[in-house]
Amino acid sequence: MSRERIGRREFTLGLAAGAAAVGGLPALAATPASAAPPATAAGTGKEKRPHPAAPFFTETTLWDSELDPLENYHVHGLAVLPNDTILAATEGRHEVCDAGPRDLLLRRSTDGGETWSPTQTVVPSVDGQSWGNPALVVDRTTGEVFLFYMLSLRLPENTSCSGDSGDLFVVSSRDDGVTWSTPRSLSGLFDHFPYEWALHGPGPGHGIQLDNGRLLLNVLHRRVIVGNTVAQRFYGVAPVYSDDHGRTWQATGEVPVSVDYPINEARVVQRSDGTVLINGRAAAGGNRQRIVSVSEDRGLTWSPAKLDGSTGVFNAVDAGLSRYTGGPGSREVDRILFSRPDSPMRWNLTVSVSYDEGYSFRYSRVVNPKRSYYSDLARLSDGTIVLLYGCDGDIPSAPRRVAVARFNLEWLTQGRDSLATGPGLDERTYDLGGTVKGARRSGGTVAVVREPTARGGSRAARSVWTPTAIGDFIEYPITVGRGGEREAVLRYYRPVDGGVVAVTIDGVRPRRSTVDTTAESSEGYDVVNLGTVRLRPGRSRVRFTLVGAGRGGGTRVSLDELSLIEGPGADVREEVTVDNGEQGFSTVSGGTWTAGTGVAGYHGSNYLSRPAGIGGNVVGWRPALPGDGRYEVLVSYPAASNRATNAPYTVHHAEGTDVVPVDQKVRGVPEPRGGEWVSLGVFTFAAGIDGSVELSDDADGFVIADAVRFLRR
Repeated sequence: MSRERIGRREFTLGLAAGAAAVGGLPALAATPASAAPPATAAGTGKEKRPHPAAPFFTETTLWDSELDPLENYHVHGLAVLPNDTILAATEGRHEVCDAGPRDLLLRRSTDGGETWSPTQTVVPSVDGQSWGNPALVVDRTTGEVFLFYMLSLRLPENTSCSGDSGDLFVVSSRDDGVTWSTPRSLSGLFDHFPYEWALHGPGPGHGIQLDNGRLLLNVLHRRVIVGNTVAQRFYGVAPVYSDDHGRTWQATGEVPVSVDYPINEARVVQRSDGTVLINGRAAAGGNRQRIVSVSEDRGLTWSPAKLDGSTGVFNAVDAGLSRYTGGPGSREVDRILFSRPDSPMRWNLTVSVSYDEGYSFRYSRVVNPKRSYYSDLARLSDGTIVLLYGCDGDIPSAPRRVAVARFNLEWLTQGRDSLATGPGLDERTYDLGGTVKGARRSGGTVAVVREPTARGGSRAARSVWTPTAIGDFIEYPITVGRGGEREAVLRYYRPVDGGVVAVTIDGVRPRRSTVDTTAESSEGYDVVNLGTVRLRPGRSRVRFTLVGAGRGGGTRVSLDELSLIEGPGADVREEVTVDNGEQGFSTVSGGTWTAGTGVAGYHGSNYLSRPAGIGGNVVGWRPALPGDGRYEVLVSYPAASNRATNAPYTVHHAEGTDVVPVDQKVRGVPEPRGGEWVSLGVFTFAAGIDGSVELSDDADGFVIADAVRFLRR
């Protein structure tokens, strides 16, 4: 039976909850801390106010390694108590080392972040003890706050700066963080798991209290480093919970452990339907999508992990996730906030907001375009957003300072949303999984997969269409109650054997109509904002046509849900970047290119080089472009004196082939998300994966292969 899911509820101002998915969020300009004074209007988010508040942003440094006594401050926890006291915790590191001597430090604010108490050492390092991973959990019924942390130990033969084992501890405070209880050891809590986990790291960041009062906190786990490869460490997550206000704590079940989904530092949030989402980084690092799992029994058991592209692709780093408004039983608009360095490296701290329970994130704003690290989020009762994050400095893995930024929803969304007026969004969702009445196809077979990570959870499903030939299509009916312009957003699944599909609505291709559904690494979900479409009232048809094999060689297409949204436009980044080592990059001919990191200015984790030759060694970048049109092609490389002055980039486009020599001794234009970029020109490309750029060693010096960007004009 066909299912059309409409907004879950109507809000007090007649605004339906909704959001557009974005396949990557633009790097919007940051506003300096002095841009506007703090707003003075108070509000809980539940009351009507006649006018939106003025946008504001302020920032305060809490710890600075150039001014404060310890070597470094890194890995943080944040909580706002029921009386609006803010607690900010961090590791005070005596060395720049994950397992070196570390204190656990705390600062408090009782005036909404205007002023802060002096640093309090809650857990001191004695004889080199390494206390880490501060994570706060607030019981809003009793007012008690719990601080979890671990004691990290290294085996004698471990020469790295990471601990082999970590025991879990907890202290609590009943006076808003002024004093703390005697530490309690939770050793042995995870001994029953079959993975020989030795390190148990809480959070970091914060846990949550569920609608039934349960306290829930993520805990990451792995085996010892010594004697185990990355794959053999069995990275995984099994949270802890308490149903008696923190008197006792127990382990939940684990997110099913998988080498393909090495989930590590993570956050949890409860969705409005009562399910719990866990969203975590990949332990192995790199430029990755997030890993997600869902619990339908309030955290006791967890679904198999999947990748989720709702927040884009960025450095595998601890990130903040927090409910801002709404949730189970609430009549507020559902909003969830997410913070992370939006870059392949730790740069460009960005905050985004979701209106559909984290399935997509509609608006984004850059808080700090410079080096950015771990972050955490909370909110005050008047709606002020509190962001604790590491930033600045010259160390790739750890910040110079830890800052707390405060801003409001109006600043974050640049006036497109306000607690006073709401987001002005109306979303209608259409299920593309299961058996949809009136759906038809020209060939192939369709199977149905039900899983909690599909939108709608176990009550929903995704379709798996296996076409017979190029040109086959599958088509779904949708009913539009009122005509006009809508943003169309597609959530789909990316299998390893995904195909390239073109989308039409009533025979018209939207601006971003073509998608290579091949998985980037492991399988999971992704979203694409197809663009604005004009629909007539009544019945429309959405068609998905297989136009070619994906970059993995497959042709399977798996669909989840289509959303049609009215409201202020979403933030959409119209570019495709292919970095060396990522999907779409390959060795076309010849031998190996050498990886390097010695010269700054590259995009991602490294660059490749090849000495001058005669053209026998060629690498290529093959993008998946979302639509026919004109694209500016830009290349990134780290310039140096031994580089080629005539590195030959060959652009294969819809109108032919052009060879563009580039002087790689000359630096390009840097940008916050990494790389220094030089334009090869603007070319016409067809949608899909037929266009490419190649680079050979036929040059007069070392040739550098880094990243290529296709920027739509």
